[in-house]
Amino acid sequence: MRNFIKNFAQDESGATAIEYGLIAALMAVVIIAGIGAVGGKLGEKFTSIGNMIGGEAPAETPPAGG
Repeated sequence: MRNFIKNFAQDESGATAIEYGLIAALMAVVIIAGIGAVGGKLGEKFTSIGNMIGGEAPAETPPAGG
């Protein structure tokens, strides 16, 4: 019984799996935050490019003749 308790206390394989899970979760949070921060600007850029391709003036430029 003593050996079982001693071996159980020294076993770190479960702790390693938990650490990898925490690292993966942290990476997911960072990726989601990065996408959220860049997503709006990227959407605006694609809208601007789409407007230019479609023949509309980009939103940043003032109207001509003014």
